[in-house]
Amino acid sequence: MLHIKNMVCPRCVTAVASVLKKMGIGYSNMQLGQVILNDALTAKQENQLQIELNMLGFSLIGNRRSQLIERMKNLVVEKIFHSRQEFKVKWAAYVSSEIGLDYKYLSSLFSSVESITFEQYIINQKIERVKELLIYDELSLKEIAYQLDYSSIAYLSNQFKKVTGMTPTQFKKGAIQNRKSLDDI
Repeated sequence: MLHIKNMVCPRCVTAVASVLKKMGIGYSNMQLGQVILNDALTAKQENQLQIELNMLGFSLIGNRRSQLIERMKNLVVEKIFHSRQEFKVKWAAYVSSEIGLDYKYLSSLFSSVESITFEQYIINQKIERVKELLIYDELSLKEIAYQLDYSSIAYLSNQFKKVTGMTPTQFKKGAIQNRKSLDDI
């Protein structure tokens, strides 16, 4: 199995699949951040794959700690940006069950490596999703709050202002350029 950093969206999956196809590397399954290969890679193939992935902004993750953190990030991004299911998520239970490790351990590991808490990472991702939805201008702030499981518009607005320094309305009126790519969060 390969673990790939920055593989956070369906286009990323397509890009990685293209690289693997170009290199003649077969795989049986691919999801955000992970590829299950049909056969083990030679050292030469692994080096070439690393070069090809780096050119696209991806990289292979070698150690277990980095793999766990990347998996945690991918679970959050997948749920916030790509899931069509109802958003009601208890993050501790969800992440722990998906990875199969104690949440306290995972949260501590995340904080020690990323220098922010896992909870803050989730908040940052949710705020980026709010920005995206505000830019699309298809949903009201009330609908956005509901969709992202905020208890109220006021709570969403307060958290938004705390993270961005502006209210959702101020952002919508002119700060569209402040959006970050998922890779930069």
